[in-house]
Amino acid sequence: MKRWSAVLALALAGMMLFTACGKKDKEEEEVTVEEPAQAMQPAMVVQDSPAAPVQQEAAAPAVESDTPPDGMVANQLSGEWIDASLENQRPVAVMVDNEKGVKHYGLTQADVIYEMMNSTQNDGVTRFMALVKDWGALQQFGSIRSTRPTNLRIFPEWNAVLCHDGGPFWNDNFYKNKYVERFSGTFSRVNNGMSREFTEYILSPENQASIATEKGKTIEQNFEATGYSKTYNDYYRGDHWVFATRSNPNTLDQYSSAISCTKLSLPFHHNNPWMEYDSASGEYKYFQYGSAEKDLGNGEQVSFKNVLLERARMEQLDDHGYMMYYPCDSENKERLGWYITNGKAVKVTWSKMDDLTPTKFYDEDGVEIKINVGTTYIGLIRNEEWDNVSIE
Repeated sequence: MKRWSAVLALALAGMMLFTACGKKDKEEEEVTVEEPAQAMQPAMVVQDSPAAPVQQEAAAPAVESDTPPDGMVANQLSGEWIDASLENQRPVAVMVDNEKGVKHYGLTQADVIYEMMNSTQNDGVTRFMALVKDWGALQQFGSIRSTRPTNLRIFPEWNAVLCHDGGPFWNDNFYKNKYVERFSGTFSRVNNGMSREFTEYILSPENQASIATEKGKTIEQNFEATGYSKTYNDYYRGDHWVFATRSNPNTLDQYSSAISCTKLSLPFHHNNPWMEYDSASGEYKYFQYGSAEKDLGNGEQVSFKNVLLERARMEQLDDHGYMMYYPCDSENKERLGWYITNGKAVKVTWSKMDDLTPTKFYDEDGVEIKINVGTTYIGLIRNEEWDNVSIE
């Protein structure tokens, strides 16, 4: 009995020891679960983690190469890469109606777009003149409307061919200039639900065959019919711009006088256009008539990398609203302007010697400004409205 009592006592002692050890292990296990969780938190933000440099490199903006890809050259109008076969191809300058409700196609394919008043009536309705270097790629562009004397003095500086549909007799003397080459009223008509004057478009051969309600000529056929040179001719006075490089774009940070410009409102009172800077794309998105201006060909909003504004003298020619600006004006001693890009604006001056000489823009030190690669908007603002340009 004593022996069994001793065994029983030893067993009870062992159970008590096992229970105590099990309780201790359980408490330590709970602690070890909490402690590693706390220890892992700082490990996720260790600066010398191998993953950190990779994340920083991915977040840095990519630096574009200044070397053209094989078989490509810089477009003289935009600086963007185009096929080398197009290097000497002349651009076209297309007069595009800008009345409310007009069906715009192709504007996002333009390299340069001018906007200016087309008439002093109707609160000064504006019209676009769009320059396109690679016109062979156009599927549908327009709608095409008439031209004005101002346009006939500006488009020759690009050695372009003007695409339009007639115009007032005020144009006649300018038509006589040998460097004025134009296709007038030769393109196709498309049923777009509007009256006939708003239905003329440049069409590709495929679209001409499929959607034209009145078949006209393509741009290629117009060149063949007129015998105009497709490449730059003797009236070409050289390139317009000094482009900033892709790897070192013009931020305007070098000018102490530069101001912020995230919204630009223009004093055209018929369409009340404005632009808003989109930092993601680095471009100014164009709005008019209270909404975004869309290219119906691809659904994209019209936008610009560069915005240039010219203060110019304007004259009304008759009581019917016909008028013209003076792009070559010796009487205008203050040829003021703005260059706007990358969310900033800086004051500039401009000069144009004659119809064939490219318009040049200069900074406050008289040095020609560097234009960034991309599409450019050029707005002509009459003297009386210059102070109504709003930059925010």
